Amino acid sequence: MRRWEDEVGVSRIVNRRVFELAPLPTPADVLTDMPLSGKNQDLVARSRDEIRACLYGQDDRLLVIVGPCSVHDPKAALDYAQRLAKANEELKDRLMIVMRVYFEKPRTTIGWKGLINDPDIDGSHHINKGLLLARKILLGVLDAGLPAATEFLEPTSPQYISDAVSWGAIGARNTESQIHRQLASGLSMPVGFKNATDGSVKASIDGCFTAGQQHTFFGIDHLARASAVETLGNPDCHVVLRGSSHGPNYDAQSVKVAMEAVRKEMPAESAAAHGLVIDCSHGNSGKDEVRQAQVVRDLAARLAQGEPDIVGLMMESNIRGGNQPAAPLDQLEYGKSITDRCISWPDTEQLLRELAQAVDARRAR
Repeated sequence: MRRWEDEVGVSRIVNRRVFELAPLPTPADVLTDMPLSGKNQDLVARSRDEIRACLYGQDDRLLVIVGPCSVHDPKAALDYAQRLAKANEELKDRLMIVMRVYFEKPRTTIGWKGLINDPDIDGSHHINKGLLLARKILLGVLDAGLPAATEFLEPTSPQYISDAVSWGAIGARNTESQIHRQLASGLSMPVGFKNATDGSVKASIDGCFTAGQQHTFFGIDHLARASAVETLGNPDCHVVLRGSSHGPNYDAQSVKVAMEAVRKEMPAESAAAHGLVIDCSHGNSGKDEVRQAQVVRDLAARLAQGEPDIVGLMMESNIRGGNQPAAPLDQLEYGKSITDRCISWPDTEQLLRELAQAVDARRAR
């Protein structure tokens, strides 16, 4: 069978290091087969507005983005969502809770790249299966009544899942990437830019500023056709402090210095200029779940005392605490992370209540 490369006479000079090109369904096909219900569309639209209100200080609730470091087991993810939804019913007047539903994992070198890339956790890389599974999980989280947050690792997958996402992240490894800044400029939800792995907050500020502008770049449309994408810019981008290879940056002085830099560079009307989000994991806790809980409690105490400029925080949490090596699902302990160490559900529930109490104290002041 002759391939197109043979037909156009370039078979000797293209795809020399590509083993296979496996076609995927178009975004339009996937969204048609797995649509958002009217109720879930309302949830996404409403929660995006509520997150914006928290970022701009129009809503005095604390934004809390909490959930597994990465999703690898659909059953456990939806089990976690049901638990979190019950906590949300109790605390929603004080906390704006959004569930972490992360499907793509950036790697420093190599490793499991997430559920979309390798849903069977065995190196088979059935991306077609992973895409559909990711969307199914997002629909399940929305059905539980929770808005979802995810990290956007590359510019194609958002066409398949971003309609179901209320908050997006650009990770530390990509915060300086022009591609990711352009992507964020066209996303329909608030987006947090994490400080770079070396601790540079300037990189995330530049990311927020750049994503706030109009851009034109290569992309695909809903029919997977190569397209020139023109965006309006996203004013709802903001800085996330996640610590660095040199240590944490969640302390009051680091927050103050970061916000001085943000307000020097960003327009006063931008989300970034109103406050920032603290990631309690990663460099802020050395990826240790015990230390992460201590960071949350430190922030709760400071919020209760009225410290300004912190509009939200992130926690990595799962049904069971800690982590385990990646392996096919039938070889894994249920509800335990296969990436970074996570806080257990009982401890998470307690920490959420303590954060709610901190909001009460802040309101009383």
